[in-house]
Amino acid sequence: MSVYRLIFSPTGGTKRVAELFTKAFCSNSTYVDLASRNENFSSFSFHEQDICIVAVPSYGGRVPAAAVSRLQQMKGNNAKAILIVAYGNRAYDDTFTELQDTLTDCGFSCAAAIAAIAEHSIMHQFASGRPDAEDKKELASFAETIRSKIEAGAVSNRLTLPGNRPYLEYNGVPMKPQTDKSCTECGLCARECPVGAINSAKPPETDNQTCISCMRCIAICPQKARSISKTLLAAGSMKMKKSCSDYKKNELFV
Repeated sequence: MSVYRLIFSPTGGTKRVAELFTKAFCSNSTYVDLASRNENFSSFSFHEQDICIVAVPSYGGRVPAAAVSRLQQMKGNNAKAILIVAYGNRAYDDTFTELQDTLTDCGFSCAAAIAAIAEHSIMHQFASGRPDAEDKKELASFAETIRSKIEAGAVSNRLTLPGNRPYLEYNGVPMKPQTDKSCTECGLCARECPVGAINSAKPPETDNQTCISCMRCIAICPQKARSISKTLLAAGSMKMKKSCSDYKKNELFV
């Protein structure tokens, strides 16, 4: 049996959640970066004895399209999948149903799932600092529960997860990163953009139609030369304040 971590995490929040869970779940695993444009995802063909921890963020209540397309290239071959959806304290809507359908269509057996809170990737005041110490304990407890069920052969072949079909319509986020004069055109953002939305020949230029507002370019820029419009950020924060301000708990589905 081998354990794999299949993670789409442009700014690191989803990866932190997945790593906390994985550390408690097993001592050794293989990392697969679903946000990479350089990986040959069609080469991944798993075995029935394998376990794949599949972690994605919820973007507007959906799985990021780039993550879906990369998972669709893989062959599950009845490997067990543990689904982790990280969200920034609003809601995950139909992310679980879409992720479960994607994995099932690829031949994975969905064994368990976790909804986990992570700091919002755009409006950082929501779920700030999470996952925190309490989250770490809870994710470790979830890992123990899931591992015990798998070892006992007690996982369900028909995992019931929240969400709707057809999925919620997602039209993207209007907040697109802008570049200021401090940009040195080092090209790091262009190389690391999960969808290739930044011009490698002219890094200050972003294709707003391709950009998925994942905010990786802002997070990794060594000059802090990229940012979002303060006006749009303020408006978005006001709109989401009511739904994002409560302290939400992580959830386990087995």
